[in-house]
Amino acid sequence: MSTTVTSSCSLIPQFRTTNDLPSSSASKPYRFSSIPKVCRIRCQSTSTDEKRNKSRNVLDNASNLLTNFLSGGNLGNMPVAEGAHGSVYKLAFGPKAFVVISDPIVARHILRENSFSYDKGVLADILEPIMGKGLIPADLETWKQRRRVIAPGFHTLYLEAMVKMFVKCSERSVSKLEKLLEAKNLQGGQEIELDLEAEFSNLALDIIGLGVFNYDFGSVTKESPVIKAVYGTLFEAEHRSTFYFPYWKFPPARWLVPRQRKFASDLKIINDCLDGLIKNAKETRQITNYNACSIVGLLFKNVKTFIHRKRMLRNCRKGTTQISRHVNIFHPVINLPLNLYVSLPYACKLFQDASLLRFLVDMRGVDVDDRQYVYNLMKQLRDDLMTMLIAGHETTAAVLTWAVFLLAQHPDKMKKAQVEVDAVVSQGGINLESLKKLEYVRLIISESLRLYPQPPLLIRRSLKSDRLPGGYMGDKEGYQIPAGTDIFISTYNLHRSPYYWEKPNEFEPERFLVQRDSNGIEGWAGFDPSRSPGALYPNEGVSDFAFLPFGGGPRRCVGDQFALMESTIGLAMLLHKFDVELKGSPESVECVTGATIHTKNGLFCKLKKRSHIH
Repeated sequence: MSTTVTSSCSLIPQFRTTNDLPSSSASKPYRFSSIPKVCRIRCQSTSTDEKRNKSRNVLDNASNLLTNFLSGGNLGNMPVAEGAHGSVYKLAFGPKAFVVISDPIVARHILRENSFSYDKGVLADILEPIMGKGLIPADLETWKQRRRVIAPGFHTLYLEAMVKMFVKCSERSVSKLEKLLEAKNLQGGQEIELDLEAEFSNLALDIIGLGVFNYDFGSVTKESPVIKAVYGTLFEAEHRSTFYFPYWKFPPARWLVPRQRKFASDLKIINDCLDGLIKNAKETRQITNYNACSIVGLLFKNVKTFIHRKRMLRNCRKGTTQISRHVNIFHPVINLPLNLYVSLPYACKLFQDASLLRFLVDMRGVDVDDRQYVYNLMKQLRDDLMTMLIAGHETTAAVLTWAVFLLAQHPDKMKKAQVEVDAVVSQGGINLESLKKLEYVRLIISESLRLYPQPPLLIRRSLKSDRLPGGYMGDKEGYQIPAGTDIFISTYNLHRSPYYWEKPNEFEPERFLVQRDSNGIEGWAGFDPSRSPGALYPNEGVSDFAFLPFGGGPRRCVGDQFALMESTIGLAMLLHKFDVELKGSPESVECVTGATIHTKNGLFCKLKKRSHIH
């Protein structure tokens, strides 16, 4: 039987009294009903019998005692989940305890001020079989190396090329919807009903395929084994993030459990596809096609000394290989300086592939004889690509889904966004420069991420003992935690906290334009948009870590601008062509949480062709 517990919109449950704590709270996943202004947690319970409730509380208290005993009492001074509404508390799962953070001061300490004392912990354990040593689950040393290689790939010229691709993919998606609507019109209908979450998922997959791999999944209009394998892997990642225990780590499960056999098959299909794309990118490295002297001519812009110029001219006569070896002097990781690389497509007009894979292969030398080194390098590259495929696809689809869900309940805000989009499109379409004029649409995306953060939890594990700040209304002395402590930073709680947000459960995109003082909260600097001048989207800096749509600190998501621009353009293109309504009531749209917050059964909407497009 299901019981409904009204909560202060918390992802990690905060129960009002000990009598509210459900049995098996340590093992069963929580579901959320997507109800505006009120978030309800549905906890599974086998009985509402009062005696069972009393015995249940005894067991829960025993669980906390066991946790304290096994952890040596190190977390004993921290509030526990029963009755806890504070910003830092302990959640006991049998013999295991997690520290739950819903406070910007403590989040800032973990994510920025002491970031290298924490790794991804439980998240890495779950994702490593899927993403290997990709940026999300990677240990600190691997992350430092890979971040230096990948981050430059998201340079301005890359984003400029990606915006054009976002528009083309969105146009293809919108065209599909227009054809469906035309067919409906022939039958006498004026609207179509469909699952927009599925459409957004297809759009996001196509964009990731082209932007990262230069591979067109074509999922908006067709299916393929690779597409099915990608979705199968996404479902397995979510399954592993919410299941009771990691049974998949036991070798027999790999062939005894059908879903694990399917997962192994899906993973092989994707890895074979990625290996083929990497091989193709290596074999077609355009850099080898450049005339060595042309490269030298461009390098003169980056080299100041006469000695370097003389050496390059000498090597020019020996061929491109010598030039490539020389350029390694400028950067220990890559073959060419970034400012040279991004100028080559425009100087020589030879690059036809703007994907991130092309950038990583061209910038990374593999001209060595050590086969093991090359194998490890290619495996790491594949892990990075798998991470971007899964994380980038899932996040964008979820952001667009909840943006439409919220707009459909606020027709006035939808109309305001449409007027803005019409004005931009009428002035020459959407590009990187005109994206700056889509201010209100960008605010809608940001507000959707505040109400439905992706991911809803940031997971960390302490690598050494640390003293966490007490946070607002917490212990002034803070909380001492030992090495190995698992931490959940609940962005869902944080984004809906009344201490840091006015009317936190209401959809108000304009809130990001207004400065908000700290309200006397010691250690928090309040919200100030001027802290990040020129930024297209609000971030953890302007909110002093009260807003964490992509994490914060050094391990903040490297592809945040890619995802935000992609979401903005996808939403703008949809609103330009269609009016959108929910098929049912908002209460009928249920949330499920895993790696992201998404719907349980899809977001079914009614789409009508806009009658007047200005």
